[in-house]
Amino acid sequence: MTSAMLAERAERARLESAILAWMSESEAPRDDARFEALALGLFRFQYAACEPYRRYCDALGRSPGTVARANDIPAVPTGAFKEFALRCFPEEETILTFHTSGTSTDRRGALHLDTLALYEASLLASLRRCFLTDLSDARPTMRFLALSPADAPDSSLTHMFATLAAAHGSEESGYDLTPDGLDLVSLRRAVDSARRHDRPIVLAGTSFAFVHFLDATEASALDATEASARGATEASARGATGASARRRAEAGDWLLPAGSRVLETGGFKGKSRELPREVLRAAIAARFGIPERAVLNQYGMTELGSQFYDSTLVDPVGPRRKLAPPWTRVRCVDPDSGEDVPAGEVGVVVIHDLANTGSVAAIQTADLGRVIPAAGEGFDVLGRAEGAELRGCGIAIEAMLADERPHGAVGR
Repeated sequence: MTSAMLAERAERARLESAILAWMSESEAPRDDARFEALALGLFRFQYAACEPYRRYCDALGRSPGTVARANDIPAVPTGAFKEFALRCFPEEETILTFHTSGTSTDRRGALHLDTLALYEASLLASLRRCFLTDLSDARPTMRFLALSPADAPDSSLTHMFATLAAAHGSEESGYDLTPDGLDLVSLRRAVDSARRHDRPIVLAGTSFAFVHFLDATEASALDATEASARGATEASARGATGASARRRAEAGDWLLPAGSRVLETGGFKGKSRELPREVLRAAIAARFGIPERAVLNQYGMTELGSQFYDSTLVDPVGPRRKLAPPWTRVRCVDPDSGEDVPAGEVGVVVIHDLANTGSVAAIQTADLGRVIPAAGEGFDVLGRAEGAELRGCGIAIEAMLADERPHGAVGR
């Protein structure tokens, strides 16, 4: 190993130690000066260690010597992760690779990791802050409408769920989606147990899995409504409130105990009928008998090390928005100029994620969004920006192929 490579490793270790310390702070604050210093240091390292990224930066005329602020660090379009192995370490040191979803004929994006320390520290800190909140020390049962690690070993979402369950879930936590479809028997068993013990339960899964769940339980929910209505009449004679009886009837036999919550994430990608986000949220809340503020959406992607969650459990009176952990910066930019659009206006979402130490920290997504100006922090995701993403990806790929290296070469 050369002295230059040893120096790169030492610099990366220093940066990772500082980022991990930030993630470990309870109530970690937003700190722009801290972010700027770490982002510029990480850019110096990634420019030196990742050859395709360096060629892209050089094509844009940007380097550590010319970039003085984090917002000027070149952001790589997510499509480039399908064409290049954007790693800052030797290939043989890879311990895990996450792949984007796709068919067997599609080229899939990949995030290569030689450490899981920052990835897991970031996801747990954000989940505790935004989703678990008061349940962080309760070890609730967690059921996942997603494939298990054995069935989806390269899924970043499955790894996230497994990490969450290991850190905060009860022994009854598990997965209720198999390659053959939903396992409603195991899910019902867990829900019944939570109701019997009057303990909150945490449900999490993909958006399309929740749509399948709603479709699969619609008939049984209608049947249960009739039975619950009969039971409500009897309960009323015993002093049960009409509101409680109606709530149980509306939710059928999927009513969850107070304090329960649901996390849905990911798109539909042709795997189910597609529902607008607010329609899906309302349907989930009604089926489980929980308030809509207890149904959160997660925004994340394979290429990132951090995720973003709805604000409704942290700030139930403010506008619903995605909250960004302080070691990330989310901007909405004009796709042609790359400059920030004013708060409240629509632009392409660009995410700078310090958890991505072994890859590329600055990512241009394929999504449109807007910063929420009245909330002090947060952003909203509005949909796909396919045309803009394709233009940016084409420029990036052309620059990274400047020396006609074979696919996946990283210069190490």
